[in-house]
Amino acid sequence: MTARSDLDDLGVEEALALVNEGNGSGTGGASGGQGDRPTSEGASVPARTGEGVYDVEADQPGPGTKGDLTPAPARPRATPWPQARAIAERAARQVPRTAQAPVSVPLDAALGLVLAAPLAALTDLPSFDTSAMDGWAVAGPGPWDVREAGVLAGHAQPEPLTDGTAVRIATGARIPYDTTAVLRSEHGRTDDKGRLHATRDMSHGQDIRPRGQECRSGDQLLPIGTFVTPAVLGLAAAAGYDTLAAIPRPRAEVLVLGDELLTEGLPHDGLIRDALGPMLPPWLRSLGADVIAVRRLGDDADALYAALKNSPAEIVVTTGGTASGPVDHVHPTLHRLGAELLVNGVQVRPGHPMLLARIKENQHLVGLPGNPLAAVSGLLTLAEPLLRTLAGRAAPEPYTLPLKDEVHGHPHDTRLIPVVVRGYRAVPLHYNGPAMLRGIAAAEALAVVPPGGARPGQELELLDLPWAAATEAGVCFT
Repeated sequence: MTARSDLDDLGVEEALALVNEGNGSGTGGASGGQGDRPTSEGASVPARTGEGVYDVEADQPGPGTKGDLTPAPARPRATPWPQARAIAERAARQVPRTAQAPVSVPLDAALGLVLAAPLAALTDLPSFDTSAMDGWAVAGPGPWDVREAGVLAGHAQPEPLTDGTAVRIATGARIPYDTTAVLRSEHGRTDDKGRLHATRDMSHGQDIRPRGQECRSGDQLLPIGTFVTPAVLGLAAAAGYDTLAAIPRPRAEVLVLGDELLTEGLPHDGLIRDALGPMLPPWLRSLGADVIAVRRLGDDADALYAALKNSPAEIVVTTGGTASGPVDHVHPTLHRLGAELLVNGVQVRPGHPMLLARIKENQHLVGLPGNPLAAVSGLLTLAEPLLRTLAGRAAPEPYTLPLKDEVHGHPHDTRLIPVVVRGYRAVPLHYNGPAMLRGIAAAEALAVVPPGGARPGQELELLDLPWAAATEAGVCFT
């Protein structure tokens, strides 16, 4: 039996699972309610099942009335966490290429996209010999007679130089023909006759950027699949581009479910503030999505059906309603639409009632649990690989760090916990229950804790959060 103090940082279901494990009863499969509303045990899942999901017969009766010995139908077996992520990525790869045809995007709208074609230089860089410094363009050995008119950037080809002459020149200006080198301003002086002298030795071609030094026209600068950063935009502009061929951002729509949610003010009369409506859209954008709408539907099955049937988005993200309670409408609505369940529950805590369904060949639904941290778990487990692959982004290189403190685990499921990185170690944060956001708000990553937990010094995989690079080092509030 796990000591009472060991259960303090666990959610209700994790704690119960540990207690049951100690009593030898086990967990009995995926139970409802974690990260969502309470569910009735034994409820069937009325939708077609797909890869990674064990089939159960739809529309079977639930538990019988008193005296009825008919057993309840078995619940589907949840998908292991690594397999669930792989299924989401594979689902995106199965979307027809015509649904994600490359688009031509102006440079000022291409940030964060992925190149759909190699970036080849449209001109030599630089396109003419230019001065790398402010100073004098000189010809032959010194001293030199200095022309009165200087050479500025942006001007046409200047007059050629002859041996023994020099001309003032600005950085980026075209080099006159027959120039030997550029003498930097700080390395030259003029005598009382106006003649220029070098104050240190100078080599041939010094501080001249020759035409084509960086690339020649037609050279491949960046391969297909390159993520467009500000530096990529600068290179593209320098190489002569006004637009880029890019993979379009997949459109995403967020459907916030639940009659108990408020959009402003303090909680009251059993109503709570909606945390996911403000949090999910920017997070989805950071994963490569174009969020076209955030809609609040409450607990209305018909409204959910109409929203899913008519959504133009490639990805629909729902919050809550993924379990089997009386107002959990996601499963019945997917059945009504003829959707295919690809993932129906994941062996991960928090967030195990999450799901992934294919509504159309180019449209998927990611069903997130309603509890905030459980929803984050679903976002990084299912939405991240799906969106990343649709957007053409490369998978991040997995990495591990040693754990600073012990972390309690679930007996059978993976556990995701918020951490910060301090001194090349992952420091677990408190306030990591399914309904809590305090830990994740201070976190830089989520640590992937294997079943059974992890000890201090054990290497764990980390999932970076979008804002990790901007987190102020040394600040930890939890």
